[in-house]
Amino acid sequence: MEDRKTEEIFEALWTLRENGTPHTLKNLSRIAHLEDPSKVIAKLVEKGTLAEKGGKVYFTAESEKKAAEIIRRHRLAEVLLHEVLAIESPQMESNACEFEHVLSPQVTDSVCTFLGHPPYCPHGKPIPRGSCCDKFQVKLKPLVTRLSDFQPGEEGRIRYITARVHPRMGRLSSLGVVPGSVVKLRQKRPSFIIEIGHTIIAIDQDIARNIFIQKT
Repeated sequence: MEDRKTEEIFEALWTLRENGTPHTLKNLSRIAHLEDPSKVIAKLVEKGTLAEKGGKVYFTAESEKKAAEIIRRHRLAEVLLHEVLAIESPQMESNACEFEHVLSPQVTDSVCTFLGHPPYCPHGKPIPRGSCCDKFQVKLKPLVTRLSDFQPGEEGRIRYITARVHPRMGRLSSLGVVPGSVVKLRQKRPSFIIEIGHTIIAIDQDIARNIFIQKT
């Protein structure tokens, strides 16, 4: 429980700093999701986990690193819930808050790699990079890629589709544009032309951006 309280304080302090809001003890206590955050903050300052100066609260080098890991887990969970499972706020936010406390480093890296190392969460806020992202820059490729990023001639298997509310998705599903289907991109301009089995289908760019494929 104490670890969770500490993580809530770290997340609140990160949010204040990121938003440009003065990270005073008063503001930190106001947005932290705890009954009596001032006591938790006082203990963290006493232990040297956080620093306080001039009425403001600051990270130490070590606590800032831990805070970045918490924020990374939370925002990756948001991407997973929103992009893959099509869960909207506030359910997305509440579930992401639970994920951030339970994901292990190994699972976090696996989620990040599966999602293609996303740079931003659904709210447009940056996701702190992890070691898997650095490896990705050098030698790894994401497990899934947007169809819109394919080049003509490339093919792969559809893993998931996020544009579920698009008016054409029902029609496209009946033509085989569903998870598990193997798709080949034939052209990108003036519209996307894909091939699934013996069927040739034209789709819009906004749909192509929401079809995620594992290259074969």
